[in-house]
Amino acid sequence: MKDKLFIGVFWLGAAKVIVNFLALISTIVLARLLTPEDFGLVAIVLAVLAIIESVTDLSLASALIHIKSPSEEHFHTAWSLNVTRAVFLCILFCLSANLIAHYYHDLRLVNIMYIISTSILVSGFTNPKLVVLTKSLVFWQEFAVTVSQKLAAVIVSIAFAFKFKSYWALVAGIVTSQFVGVMVSYLIIQYKPRLTYLHVKDIWSFSIWLTLGKIVNTLNWKFDQLLIGSHLGNKALGFYSVGDNLAAMPTREAIQPLESTLFPGFSNIADDKPRLRNAYVKAQTLITAVALPLGVGFALVAYPLILLLMGEKWLPAVQVIQVISCVYVLQTIGSQVHPLAMAVGRTKTLFYRDLFNFMIRLPIIIAGLFYFGLIGVIYGRVISGIISLFINMNLINQMLTLSVLAQIKANIRSLLSVAGMAAVIIFLRLNMTFNVTNTIELIAKVITLVMVGFVSYISVSLLLWLIMKKPEGPEADLLNISNKIWLKVKSILSGKIR
Repeated sequence: MKDKLFIGVFWLGAAKVIVNFLALISTIVLARLLTPEDFGLVAIVLAVLAIIESVTDLSLASALIHIKSPSEEHFHTAWSLNVTRAVFLCILFCLSANLIAHYYHDLRLVNIMYIISTSILVSGFTNPKLVVLTKSLVFWQEFAVTVSQKLAAVIVSIAFAFKFKSYWALVAGIVTSQFVGVMVSYLIIQYKPRLTYLHVKDIWSFSIWLTLGKIVNTLNWKFDQLLIGSHLGNKALGFYSVGDNLAAMPTREAIQPLESTLFPGFSNIADDKPRLRNAYVKAQTLITAVALPLGVGFALVAYPLILLLMGEKWLPAVQVIQVISCVYVLQTIGSQVHPLAMAVGRTKTLFYRDLFNFMIRLPIIIAGLFYFGLIGVIYGRVISGIISLFINMNLINQMLTLSVLAQIKANIRSLLSVAGMAAVIIFLRLNMTFNVTNTIELIAKVITLVMVGFVSYISVSLLLWLIMKKPEGPEADLLNISNKIWLKVKSILSGKIR
């Protein structure tokens, strides 16, 4: 199973590298051609879409993974439910278009929502049999779907941006991504759908609490964008939404390949609690060891990086990136509670967690917005994020008998290493000036900060690992992974030489 998960992480990691590269190119080009108002306008539609989708989300893939031996009728039921949901969602989205446009005093939102509704309808026809591969810990299909979707979206959105220089470039990319994703899903695995609702009860008995949790969770993470758009305007929302997305990118994209394998992986050993606890600790400490330097490092180089890639007009997004990136990365210490709870069948617990987080976060964000504006929202995210972290860690303790202190102790070397890295980068930055007119010098300084940060983090990590007499943990796991990759490359090269 470990070998299958390693191969799965490779496929998903490769997909993320390519998708991130394409996303970076897209963001740089679109940020140059479009305005923050364009991004803010589309962000309103996407926030509304995310909320409406969460209300009707059925968590079908998770339910099919959880069912031990799903039959063809199970897949037909999942497909039928997904199509029914898509039709309902498309109609609901169109009917709400005028209401949303009048609330935000911008009639352009009507046509945007009409176009986006077509992609919603198409997404309902996605092939549910892809989960057969995921259930068997095979993940190359995720590579094919995500890369093809992103590549098509980037090509279309950039072409529209050069042609029209308007928000329609962002809309065109979203619609294209959905169409391509559905087409590729049927090319990967053969499936002839049939309309039936025979196994609705089997699927809903597992997914109902996940659905309720997603409703609350989406409201939790999207209502701030709707509030900013209505009270501070599209420009402020553009800075916030782009900054929030960029802040999450290094952490989210680096750890998602491993996170995506955890639910099916944990499900296979859910009945063996000591083994499950050991697997959780190994996975979680590895994720944190990778995420911490990326998230904190990105926050520390955000100013010169945004200045270089996106220009001075996007500098107000830097503070969003710097603060929220650090919040995201700290939350990885307890973020694996989600696949863990699903593996042991505690989906109801996840719903109550999400509801409690929402009740805490809502008043904090609203108070921050009305008293301090955008900066109040940002630091409200810090307070609510830290509270959420300790809630997750307590839930992990309940499920695995792994205390909060033990969880922190397992990550102590990574925390100390990233603190050392931050100190080195901050010292260097205090002795640097960044001139936007000298692009070559700006590139050199960004590269210097990144390389020094990387070397300092690795050096402190290895030093602490050696001082502690090489205990089990992410350092040993990363060395084993590197050794496997080297042996694989070596065998391929030796075969070619022969």
